[in-house]
Amino acid sequence: MKFLVISDLHGAVDNLNKLDFQFKKCDGVLFAGDFAKFGAPETGRPSLELLSKKHDAIFAVIGNCDEPEFLGEIERADISVQKTLVSHEGLCFAGSGGGSKFSGETPNELTDEELLSDFNIVTDQGETEWDNLIAIMHNPPKDTECDKVAPQVHVGSPLLRKFIEDYKPLAVITGHIHESRGICKVGNTTVINPGALAEGNYAVLELNRKNEKWEVTSAQLCEL
Repeated sequence: MKFLVISDLHGAVDNLNKLDFQFKKCDGVLFAGDFAKFGAPETGRPSLELLSKKHDAIFAVIGNCDEPEFLGEIERADISVQKTLVSHEGLCFAGSGGGSKFSGETPNELTDEELLSDFNIVTDQGETEWDNLIAIMHNPPKDTECDKVAPQVHVGSPLLRKFIEDYKPLAVITGHIHESRGICKVGNTTVINPGALAEGNYAVLELNRKNEKWEVTSAQLCEL
């Protein structure tokens, strides 16, 4: 299966249209939040309306620039995986929305405990390995290639990092830190920050199921 991986649209709907060739080729779309522009949460709705028309299988969370109430909008659009567990074609999807408390200048900044609590539906299952789970988290896990604001400055979530180590999802899709687009591993979990689609960045993830077990066969950063 092939997934288009995007994050941090920030109202740049023209860039969604530029990805039509990828929407047509992929089996699903993974969106890691921030529909709205910084300081303009009203731009989230046009972004959601256009994204929702691009594919029948979209799995999304909201970001720190989206108002908390916007979660209800993506739930009504039937694309949300935040605070829930969704099954599709043998895979499971779960998500955590919002960003870590920082400046207080964005409407959806949360404590580490609140970010982790969005995955309670996973942790409450009693399973310790989720090799068919794709976890979508707007805020990146700590100490990876995907959470650096400077070469030695990691600003990701320690608890989301521990969630990955404990539950071993197949892949993690994140965003939020525009300058830290990258692909790395936490144990056997592939972690992807595609960068901001508002800046023309995205990624493509390919998965294969072999002998009843899912595996990542390819993960690639791309640009418009």
